[in-house]
Amino acid sequence: MTVSPLGRDVDRVDGRAKVTGAARYSADYPPSDSAAKLAHAHLVTSTIARGTIAAMDTAAARNAPGVLAVYSPHHPLGMQVVPGVGETYAPLQDTLVRFRGQIIALVVAESAEQARDAARLIVTTYDEQRPRTSMADEPRVPADGGPTWPAPSATVLAPGVASIEAALAASDVVVEASFHQPLQHAVAMEPHAVLAEWNSDRTRLNLYSGAQLPHLSAMAAAVRLGVPPAAVRLISPYVGGGFGSRVMPWYDAALAAAAARELGRPIRLVLSREQVFTVVGHRSAIDQTIRLGASRDGVLNAVSHVTAASMPFVGYRHMQPAVDTSAVLYRTPNLHIDQRHVMLDVPPTCAMRAPTEAPGSFALETAMDELAVATGIDPVELRLRNYATAVPGTGLRWSSKHLDECYRVGARRFGWSSRRAGPRRRVDGEWLVGTGMATAIYPGARRPEPVQARVRLRDDDTVVVSTATADTGTGAMTMVAITAAHELGVPLRRVTSEIGDSALPPGAPSVASAGTSTTVPAVEAAVSAALAALVEVAVTDPGSPWYGAGSDELTYRNGQLRGRGRTMSFGRLLGTIGRPAVEATATAQPGPEASQYEFHSFGAHFCEVRVNRYTGEPRVTRFTTVVDIGRVVNAQATRSQIVGGIIFGIGHALLEDDPLELDTGRLAAGNMADYMVPVNADVPALDVHWLDRPDPVINTLGARGVGELGTVGSAAAIGNAVYDATGIRIRSLPITLDKLLSAGQGTAA
Repeated sequence: MTVSPLGRDVDRVDGRAKVTGAARYSADYPPSDSAAKLAHAHLVTSTIARGTIAAMDTAAARNAPGVLAVYSPHHPLGMQVVPGVGETYAPLQDTLVRFRGQIIALVVAESAEQARDAARLIVTTYDEQRPRTSMADEPRVPADGGPTWPAPSATVLAPGVASIEAALAASDVVVEASFHQPLQHAVAMEPHAVLAEWNSDRTRLNLYSGAQLPHLSAMAAAVRLGVPPAAVRLISPYVGGGFGSRVMPWYDAALAAAAARELGRPIRLVLSREQVFTVVGHRSAIDQTIRLGASRDGVLNAVSHVTAASMPFVGYRHMQPAVDTSAVLYRTPNLHIDQRHVMLDVPPTCAMRAPTEAPGSFALETAMDELAVATGIDPVELRLRNYATAVPGTGLRWSSKHLDECYRVGARRFGWSSRRAGPRRRVDGEWLVGTGMATAIYPGARRPEPVQARVRLRDDDTVVVSTATADTGTGAMTMVAITAAHELGVPLRRVTSEIGDSALPPGAPSVASAGTSTTVPAVEAAVSAALAALVEVAVTDPGSPWYGAGSDELTYRNGQLRGRGRTMSFGRLLGTIGRPAVEATATAQPGPEASQYEFHSFGAHFCEVRVNRYTGEPRVTRFTTVVDIGRVVNAQATRSQIVGGIIFGIGHALLEDDPLELDTGRLAAGNMADYMVPVNADVPALDVHWLDRPDPVINTLGARGVGELGTVGSAAAIGNAVYDATGIRIRSLPITLDKLLSAGQGTAA
């Protein structure tokens, strides 16, 4: 009997290829035609943030050894803008400079080193204008809304309440606090890269480039290059991290492809680490003000959440932190949200792991901790007293919600009941010890667009599952194989996944933690369709032992067809009738339940922090997270995703910051040396647990996503623990020793 791999600890099916170097990432691919001579490209980026290019001297670069071409606004590559996708301009089409680090030239040479060295020879003269870089000085304009709140500003009031101000004034306890989070970068392990190659008559293009949405990236390249969408194929089976930075197709791939078409050579372009920080989008800086009004026993009467996020003039992803946190998390009769953007001359923004939920939760969950202190109520109990069973303002109920169990299980695992709450209550030598907690919430709905999968049953009893989803390191390739193996009842080793190729059936985007919940139904449907095709062949092919039987006389289980006293594996049947395979493609899409329920995943974080009494150094020493994510497909990958999300939260809380120089528009920490992210020494042993309660509505397996949930609330839990240790509330991230020292932590009290 075959044991289903579903929910077990399953090694990644692509693990061996990755650890042995057999897996090819974007910059690893050679030209498909071994006779084609590969050329290399290097970008030149602007050194001012706003103005125009007055002159560009490229003579030395064009005459440098190995250089094939230099493209600039004075020698442009034809390029078009894709409305609604990425930036609102196309590089090299004009002399306008919109932000520091903008692409202003492309050098192509015989080697990467020659292209890089020649790029340094280009001398650019600018007519510079003072950049708009200060959030304090620029106007705040209404932001986009969201699916729950279509307007950027909205208010829900209880009957008889005149305004949110009146609701707050009528509250026994009011907490008001303002928060700041700096702009942040995904800094994925793999830098952005592309190999662009055309066929001999330059009518069809292959792009080897990491993408979270292969079909979108292929389509965007086609429109930018002015060719039919069917002419472009994007190949991206292995992606070295995305975290949102590979959702939008940036212009590096299209520029490389345009140069390759003009020169008739395959071209590889790899961004330097410094270029990734500006050419690729980042998460906006954001200011937030939270006001909570409650009764003396901690029951919320009013919540007000006002935000302002930096947004670039060159195109952006909207920020709606209030919509994604305060508007859905806690029960309150009076709710006000107001979301604004501040337009600046900065590089493009994009989604970044838990794009708006992470900053929104830091503000809300810190404010909730302040309310717990103000009322003297335990932080867990405070959240239980404000537990929401329906979304405020809409009345929609959740498809499945066990957040209360997350609180209780997490508190028990962490030992929350034994904590000595209150600043400076625990001292261990030179360390002040504190504990904190926070809630995690992240949307869990399936993607609304139809997605497809193809299942091919082969005559050697193996299976190939194909869908153009992406695996950015999350384990999607393994998830696809596990789902097919479970549905077919065959060993996992017999299943091969094909993903990350726009030539495959359109798959689920690797975004919004919806890859699993969206892909699983498509694979299930494709398995059902393939088995139906198998039965059809069995009863209609003259060579089949079931020829002439009725379809209802045959059953399938665990790789075997049964009927009329016979049993035969699908591979043996196909071999008997001389067919190499039978396959089917199926489409899946959410039904009416998508508008009848609210879909979220939930979690509870508990952490311990130590702060040095003399230096102010903060250290996370213990962390427990319990999540409610529906049914788990792969326990090993699930654990990894939760751990990764928490590590992101540690970075947000304690390390990550890229200051924007107001005079120059330069990102002062725009490189891997200065932009701090957590390393092993920053991360303690992380205790993660999931409830494994299937969601009865979202899909037949009951599986939701998990990739971003761990990031939400984890920074707040750390900040709350720092307060518990020191009595100092840091509301401007990251929480660093200089801030603690300046707030008085440096004394040995």
